[in-house]
Amino acid sequence: MQQFSFETTPIRDLMIIHPFYMEDERGFFLKSFEKEIFWQNGIKTEIFEDFESYSIKGVLRGLHFQTEKPQAKLVRALTGTIYDVAVDLRKTSKTFGKWHAEILSVDNHKAFFIPKGFAHGFLVLSDNALVSYKCEGAFSKETDTGIVWNDPELKIDWPTNQVDEIIVSEKDRRLQTFSHFKEKRNLDN
Repeated sequence: MQQFSFETTPIRDLMIIHPFYMEDERGFFLKSFEKEIFWQNGIKTEIFEDFESYSIKGVLRGLHFQTEKPQAKLVRALTGTIYDVAVDLRKTSKTFGKWHAEILSVDNHKAFFIPKGFAHGFLVLSDNALVSYKCEGAFSKETDTGIVWNDPELKIDWPTNQVDEIIVSEKDRRLQTFSHFKEKRNLDN
């Protein structure tokens, strides 16, 4: 039986969570969230909404964030494998504009905690993936925006060589550049 464990990243407040997990001949049991344990480990979030997205290999979603009422996210791959990316957009952060990525999969069971003030996106590396996002705060269509996934200034090292083609929605293709975002600097956090 494995208890929760929490791993820091080079970017403050961005964390990898190894959930409670046990397996036997019947299958497995996994607990992905327990408020008190998360609070004890510095993740003081109130889960408000829970989303799931299903995507095929090569789908790249993001990099998304909300300009007002930003959301913290707890992200897990329920099936498949994704390359999950968070970009620090916090105005006063020493790591502003830096990114960190994690491989999340049904096999490694990891979760990625992305605090408020980050852009988030992922690339599906397996044939398909079902991704869960537990979010603090409500989704706001009016303030939902993002930064284009292949922004030349951010230089995110997407593993595009692991997929035949990149599939990006029309909406995500039209997202702003990081340079444009910096000019506006309108993220509440």
